[in-house]
Amino acid sequence: MKKFCRTIVCLLFISAVASAQQPTKPEPRTVLIKVGHLVEPRKGVVLENEAILVENDVIKAVGRADQIQSQAPKNVQVIDLSRAWVLPGLIDLHDHLTSDPVHLGYQSLGVSVPRMALVGARNAQRTLLAGFTTVRNVGAAGYADVALRDAIIAGDVSGPRMVVSGPGLGITGGHCDETLLAPEFRHSSEGVADGPWAVRAKVRQVVKYGADLIKICATGGVFSKGDLPGTTQYTLEEMQAIVEEAHKLGRKVAAHAHGTEGIKLAIRAGVDSVEHVSLIDDDGIALAKERGTWLVMDIYNDTFILEQGEKLGWLPESLAKEKMIGQLQRDNFARAAGAGAKLAFGTDGGVYPHGDNAKQFAYMVKYGLSPMEAIRAATIHAAALLDWTDRVGSLEPGNYADLIAVESDPTQDVTVLERVRFVMKGGVVYKDEISSRPAPPRR
Repeated sequence: MKKFCRTIVCLLFISAVASAQQPTKPEPRTVLIKVGHLVEPRKGVVLENEAILVENDVIKAVGRADQIQSQAPKNVQVIDLSRAWVLPGLIDLHDHLTSDPVHLGYQSLGVSVPRMALVGARNAQRTLLAGFTTVRNVGAAGYADVALRDAIIAGDVSGPRMVVSGPGLGITGGHCDETLLAPEFRHSSEGVADGPWAVRAKVRQVVKYGADLIKICATGGVFSKGDLPGTTQYTLEEMQAIVEEAHKLGRKVAAHAHGTEGIKLAIRAGVDSVEHVSLIDDDGIALAKERGTWLVMDIYNDTFILEQGEKLGWLPESLAKEKMIGQLQRDNFARAAGAGAKLAFGTDGGVYPHGDNAKQFAYMVKYGLSPMEAIRAATIHAAALLDWTDRVGSLEPGNYADLIAVESDPTQDVTVLERVRFVMKGGVVYKDEISSRPAPPRR
């Protein structure tokens, strides 16, 4: 009998220990956001007296305030943005978080990859606090952007959601190669590959090491030494090989292209987006529309480059090239907008100080878009290019709870987006300079 009792006690003890080790499922964290004015880019309207119900990191419901409040649990946390204009978190599709204006030109040669990653952590936070909750990072040495993306996901640092390319692919001596070192260094950048089979291998390599997309240099650039922005670099055959390999591996392709012919070659090769697009002509615009290719035109940074570049010690050659193409790019943006081309928001962050991304909105409006169209470029259109419409770019049930708030109507004055007062990413508030005092829990 004693042996039987000892067995029962032992079994009860084991059961209790096992039970204690079972993780208890936490209650959902629910937040009710009262919204005075909801900017709805998909419908192109501003809705009044709305509310958003957030559960953990996603949006559970959006609608009229009285209806949404009736769905909320009794002890729900309330964030009162009833005096604010609320819109989806913004998206920048052409960023370089691991780069900085003070590290351009010959200054870049003294910056190590670990230093770039640390700079990226600082810039990621600045970008998030400016209201950009998602970025596409198109080009970084040493896979520093992969490391930064993973650190943000792990919660080690705060920053936007990142889609990253790792090193950009380019020809020997081209825009994606390091052209500032003397021959005796025998240096070639990580993304350099020449010929169709070599570029296929390079696509496979960058995917192996964590790239979400492929960045290529189809033409020369502004900040590379010894080439011209209008000059074609990769051939059509090479770009077709890149696109085929990337798409096979489930990656999209973004092509840096300033020059007229390089833009058209990239579109014919099947790239998903063309970046900069400075010297596009009417045939190129028509081709982009026909193929459904997105155009990502960074039309703010010309102002910063010409105002600050000389003070920062940038190469005179680079400043001369920017003077040659900057205004042409803006004029061609206006032509593309007028023709109905697919335009998405991208700024080339890192050429100007990070956190100033929203300064581009005013230029997009000046050169042909309405404020709502400019907002769409940085929300629903940017999400469409990423194939993330079920995650970001709109405030809809099931999407991440990524939203921002400003103190006046951005559809009337788009420059208010330069002064974001509230930032939530994934249901977590990173900045709040505008909400009213939280309401007490309902009983």
